[in-house]
Amino acid sequence: MAGIFYGWIGVYYGEMAQMIDTWAYHVQGLQENKVLTSNPVDFFTNLFRNQYDDGYTNFLLSKNSWWNDVKANFFIKVMAIFDLFSFGNYYVNVIFYSFLSLFGPMAVYRVMKDVFPAQKIPVLLATFLLPSFLYWTSGLHKEGLIFLGLSLMVYHFYFGFKEKKFTLYRIFLILLGFALVIILRNFLILALLPPLLAWFLCYKIKYNPLVIYIAVSVFFLSLFFSMKFLVPGLDLPQSVVTKQQEFINLKGHSSVAVNELKPTFVSFLVNAPQAFTLAVLRPYPSDVRHLLSLAAATEIATILLFFLVFLFWRRRGLTLSPLLLFCLFFSIGVLFMIGYSVNNLGAIVRYRSIVFPFLLAPMAAKVDWKRIGGLIFQNIKNGYNIR
Repeated sequence: MAGIFYGWIGVYYGEMAQMIDTWAYHVQGLQENKVLTSNPVDFFTNLFRNQYDDGYTNFLLSKNSWWNDVKANFFIKVMAIFDLFSFGNYYVNVIFYSFLSLFGPMAVYRVMKDVFPAQKIPVLLATFLLPSFLYWTSGLHKEGLIFLGLSLMVYHFYFGFKEKKFTLYRIFLILLGFALVIILRNFLILALLPPLLAWFLCYKIKYNPLVIYIAVSVFFLSLFFSMKFLVPGLDLPQSVVTKQQEFINLKGHSSVAVNELKPTFVSFLVNAPQAFTLAVLRPYPSDVRHLLSLAAATEIATILLFFLVFLFWRRRGLTLSPLLLFCLFFSIGVLFMIGYSVNNLGAIVRYRSIVFPFLLAPMAAKVDWKRIGGLIFQNIKNGYNIR
């Protein structure tokens, strides 16, 4: 239902809500389907053709880069394969896509249920039914497969460490998840690799997990700014600056004015509050322009309220396990990357949707819902007695 609604919005409000990509993928998928039926060898090999002089470099660039093109090209080929069985019907493709993308939240739910076995309902709701997550991962766009890739890694890391067994099948699915992320949103690896390595080290080095995560993060942060001195031409801060400038130049309907970054540590530090505000707090009520932006503003306000509830009415005994630290450090990394590089509120809402289950499912599991229910019931009872 969410995927169908996503497609419907793309038809009737595509320009206003910047939702035309999903139908563009569908049209291009139909064209690519003709290649699949007439020349299947070319269909499966042309994905790897490179028309740029720089070859397969320019990994994080958005122009003149095979890595940038492969995101859409891969997704279009997935749509073309669906078209074999749907006869080119967009909404039948939604069913096929939902079947695949649903494995993502299912995997995260099983992990969180194993960690919080007595809190199945809060975990279920926070994993599957967060509005922006449900909306963006259900529609025919890249988010569903990206989250599936992340979930495959989290699921098999968690149960692999718990069972102390990494079979070839488990390793294959971890690599498959990593490949999906690399292909569909490669810049996520900058936020993904440090916490994954820290998670691995937590089980190899019996030491305080929080200290390990902080140490690994500091090491990678230092590497982020110093890599250009070690490998000339690999200027990671400049890649973020370039991506921000490209978004600024797009001038979309929901773009906002931002301070421009410079490829220095001081500039990133000074602009950290702006990045946090963009990725975590916006859209503000003043940013509302249509129904979708109203929904996004309402959701972020509700999430902030939920965070306050978590701070003041959480159950005792919150242990920062390697899994929970992964969720926290990965989510923070993604949010700051979005805040530094993106100034379009519509894109921000879409990009950040995939981290909400990792952040909010553990919080929902640790909130003392019985205490809150008791307070609400007591207030209702007192109000009735006053009457």
